[in-house]
Amino acid sequence: MNDHHTRTLHFRSLHVPGEPLVLVNAWDAASARIVAAAGARAVATTSAGVAWSLGAPDGDALGREAAVDLVRRVVEAVPLPVTADIESGYGDTADEVGATIAAVLAAGAVGVNIEDARHGGGEPLRTVEDQCARLAAVRSAADRAGIPLYVNARVDTFLRGAGGVRETVGRAEAYLAAGADGVFVPGTVDPETVAALVAAIPAPLNVLAGPGGPSVPELAKLGVARVSLGSSVAEAAYAVARRAAEEALTAGTYGALAGAYDYGALNELMRR
Repeated sequence: MNDHHTRTLHFRSLHVPGEPLVLVNAWDAASARIVAAAGARAVATTSAGVAWSLGAPDGDALGREAAVDLVRRVVEAVPLPVTADIESGYGDTADEVGATIAAVLAAGAVGVNIEDARHGGGEPLRTVEDQCARLAAVRSAADRAGIPLYVNARVDTFLRGAGGVRETVGRAEAYLAAGADGVFVPGTVDPETVAALVAAIPAPLNVLAGPGGPSVPELAKLGVARVSLGSSVAEAAYAVARRAAEEALTAGTYGALAGAYDYGALNELMRR
């Protein structure tokens, strides 16, 4: 069994309801190493952070080649399993999504997030049939590669205001039947709603957490198996850059830079 296969099996084993895998999403090699050094069990990328770091907006605007190259850099930077946020698959057709998966696997990823949202015009979500075809292509590409890729199907019903628990569960069940392993439902951390989703979805549930929401231990008690911070870490980092720029260019002071990562420590982390 090769290392990639072994890492993938290990990553799958980390999804335990009530003992959630916490993913502090990274957007480049440096942020991935920082997350790994903090004690993470795995590293996940954030499509928004990745796109912003490369000068593109989030929402399927970044090309496959650039996205996969970033995944490869993160995989090479850390000794941990890496799961990649691939937005809706970087392809208009199921076959093109399959090609993306082949490239992501070649880059060394052990898992992917793939969303059912559409970006730009039309309905806010893909039809269930369309998304199931795309997920089937993901699973087929992974099977051809001989890697038990962890497929995390993102259901954007709450995030896009396109349905509640019933619609979310219906989509989740269809996506699992099409080849998904887990279900990611961003847009709600309401305890009652999360508990209902955990009870109704026959797979590990991933939620998107952040300031003001339930803590990891509280989500664990609800049966959540995976907690992601998403783009919020990148947003916080870029907010520091904005505050520092505004302060230096107006008041001429540098208070926003207090508490910065030590230069020597960060430089040493990049040597590993």
